[in-house]
Amino acid sequence: MQTLSLVLVTGRTIKQGVGLDRGKLSKEYMDSVAVVELDKEDWERLGLSEGSNAEVKTKFGSVVVKAVKSRRRHPGIAFMPMGPWASIVVNPDTQGSGMPTLKGLKAEITPTSEKVLDVRELMSRVLGVKIPEPPLASISPNGKGEKRVVKDVTCCFCGCLCDDLVVEISGCNVVKVKNACPLGAAKIMHRLEFRVLKPYIREDGAFVEVSLDEAIKKAAEILVKAKYPLLYGWSNTSSEAIKLGVELAEYLGGAFDNTSVLCHGPTIQGVQEAGFVAATLGQVRNYADLIIYWGCNPLNAHPRHLARYSAMAKGIYVKGRKDRKVVVIDVRETDTAKIADLFIKVKPHRDFELVTALRALAKRLDIEAKEVAGVDRETIKKLFEMMITARFGVIFYGLGLTMTEGKGRNIEAIIRLTQELNEWTKFVAIPMRGHYNVVGANTVSAWTTGYAFSVDFRRGYPRYNPGEYSATDLLERGDVDAALIVASDPAAHFPAKSVKNLARIPVITIDPKWSLTALISRIVIPAAIAGVECGGTAYRMDKVPLHLKKLVEPPELSLDCPYKVRGSDASLKKLVDPPAGVLSDVEILEMLLKEVKRIS
Repeated sequence: MQTLSLVLVTGRTIKQGVGLDRGKLSKEYMDSVAVVELDKEDWERLGLSEGSNAEVKTKFGSVVVKAVKSRRRHPGIAFMPMGPWASIVVNPDTQGSGMPTLKGLKAEITPTSEKVLDVRELMSRVLGVKIPEPPLASISPNGKGEKRVVKDVTCCFCGCLCDDLVVEISGCNVVKVKNACPLGAAKIMHRLEFRVLKPYIREDGAFVEVSLDEAIKKAAEILVKAKYPLLYGWSNTSSEAIKLGVELAEYLGGAFDNTSVLCHGPTIQGVQEAGFVAATLGQVRNYADLIIYWGCNPLNAHPRHLARYSAMAKGIYVKGRKDRKVVVIDVRETDTAKIADLFIKVKPHRDFELVTALRALAKRLDIEAKEVAGVDRETIKKLFEMMITARFGVIFYGLGLTMTEGKGRNIEAIIRLTQELNEWTKFVAIPMRGHYNVVGANTVSAWTTGYAFSVDFRRGYPRYNPGEYSATDLLERGDVDAALIVASDPAAHFPAKSVKNLARIPVITIDPKWSLTALISRIVIPAAIAGVECGGTAYRMDKVPLHLKKLVEPPELSLDCPYKVRGSDASLKKLVDPPAGVLSDVEILEMLLKEVKRIS
């Protein structure tokens, strides 16, 4: 049977994002994530046909996924959406950054007749134990009641935080979402699917329903008894909740970390070395006439970014796409590359070399080599000429720089290039942040502890050292003995060894929906969805804080009554002696912190 040695790259897709909003236990999520995309030539060389499966094998593991023929050209490159299946084959070594190497991996692709395991089967194989079924219940909103339209709603999916959504509501049912991309709309429209509706404790391999007070009490006991607990997640919740998380971690003497370790932790390290040259997205929209997307694919990860803030945005001084030049730099041809004036294909792990060549030109030095990082000298000079002749240029950089070898040094080089370009013209560099409040997680952590991520409180004061105190490394080494996971799913995205160690310790999950992490947790507590069922604050990717609106009431904390709007209809109160509704992360953490202080 034919086997090809290819370079494996992981990343985000629109289908993955929509499937995620449906729920990680859904068929839609599996169909969008358990795949490997292959170039047409590689597909044919392997003798694949529609519906074929393939084994993806690296020296770190192997997994069977569906083989898909790519719409774009990228011979020699295999692409897998980020998720549980890709996490099995990635390199867990963070090289002291907290960030595993998730791109540019040497992989062997082989056709196979083996079936693709679903999420629970996959996790059972990885952990060697049976994963219990979640106690799911159908839930439908009460559509009777006041009809209203809420304007200027902030979308809580990605770091764009688009704040122009219009949501039509009838009673407690969201009827329509306008102005949102497919990802943002799916998060609101599919909010009730795969929901956690009651607190649970896992006993003898099954989930047992308990009261919220009992779940809080048990969670507090676990955290207080732990010698070194990990408090992780935070990027999909409000800044107010993050602040409480920091306080709880400090009180417990634990480790506090956020999802930067799987996205832009290296960006923070680069900024610490070189500073930053930044602007707001509004300034980019109005002034930038050169847009460079480096190692990112916004048409899939941030669908409205181009039209609202960058390449195609209608600004005051730069009117639109015709007034702008667009450059895409990536290891493969992406959807975003198709709208570029110049697409530059760089060799995997060689971005640092290309940045260095541009820096040499910025310092009025010549490039002696005929090609650098797989890019010929004339193309590099053409790119540099576009940079220095722009009135206002911006480099939007993504995980193609942070997840490859070099990590923080790649970002430091990008920032220094930006600084040097300011001797010629106006230039800024902005990271393409993924989770809607990951910048908030960094910002709140920084102004409360002095450090943006990977914070340790064992000595009673904050210490910082990625690679030592980062969640990925702590779990890989087995250093922590309990974990509180808030608004995150590390079991779906951390390397396999980290997930195995996570499953060995008592885990408390606070999340609106069932996830892989929830399925291996000792305690599961349901939460309201920030920006939909409760308000708060979040920081956009350019560090601008925005208000999150509450649109509808959260579900009731009861499985034996339909979902109703609490307190809005007197007739409903007669049907229910009303139970407490699902609480926000802020309310849950306040209860947990109070109980921890009481028993410690």
